[in-house]
Amino acid sequence: MDERIIIEVKSSGERLDSYLAKNTESSRARIQGMIQDGSILVNELPCKKNTILCDGDRIQINKPREKTLEVVPQDIPLDILYEDDDLCIINKPQGMVVHPAPGNSDGTLVNALLFHLDTLSKTDDITRPGIVHRIDKLTSGLLVIAKNEFAHENLSKQFAAHTARRSYLALVHGNMKEDSGTVNANIGRHRIDRKKMAVTQDGRTAITHWQVLERYGLATLLKLELETGRTHQIRVHMAYIKHPVMGDQVYGTADAGYGLVGQALHGYRLQFEHPSINKICVFYSPIPEFFRLALKRFSSDFSWEKELYLYE
Repeated sequence: MDERIIIEVKSSGERLDSYLAKNTESSRARIQGMIQDGSILVNELPCKKNTILCDGDRIQINKPREKTLEVVPQDIPLDILYEDDDLCIINKPQGMVVHPAPGNSDGTLVNALLFHLDTLSKTDDITRPGIVHRIDKLTSGLLVIAKNEFAHENLSKQFAAHTARRSYLALVHGNMKEDSGTVNANIGRHRIDRKKMAVTQDGRTAITHWQVLERYGLATLLKLELETGRTHQIRVHMAYIKHPVMGDQVYGTADAGYGLVGQALHGYRLQFEHPSINKICVFYSPIPEFFRLALKRFSSDFSWEKELYLYE
């Protein structure tokens, strides 16, 4: 049975497709397709994408209910850096989706975890067992996975309180003039493209600290630390200050940039307090080959790497 959504219009003069793009989670293109196939009605009548709305109009959206995803174990190789009874640390490669979703029903990190690990914490979402935090498909780096509910709750509280620390490397466009800085700008859904995030006044608090490691003229290598963990936070913040992450085709330039497939962004360091032994744990992930090759286009000097990967 379809899911029926009713929206009562409280303003006049705006196009139907534009209004819904701003007031729903669907993209404008998706909305236009639904209007064309008759899934959207205005005052119970068929409409067009350029229908001008009036105060008091009732918009009816008939959305087919999404099928429940079945998450199955799959023998996909994993880079497990550490594992104990409570958690494990995964070094996620670029290109791997973290959990199943429409369009990515299998081949994800969760499918691999179900195969390789005996236990994972249960969550309200059956597609995300063990998942405490995420990184984008085209971002590589460290993730902590919870193997039981006690560890999941403890780790989630640390991320919520910003006591768990995540550090990233990013190669960004342009020459950063200052040596370090902080971007404190709220992030929410993009008003037009609902699949993207953007700096918005009414968004959620988002804070990113950055420090210059190397300047290459056309690009700058940064170390970044997240104080909050919003969707696409580093990518949105770097684009906001006019230094988008290289290879980011969503928030940056149209070309992939210097042979990159996906953004030059790597979660190289993860720190948190172990839920059971109450000791601070610090993990590092080596710079992946795709990132190293991009850096070699600018310089063969990697002397900064020794200081960056000081083990504690």
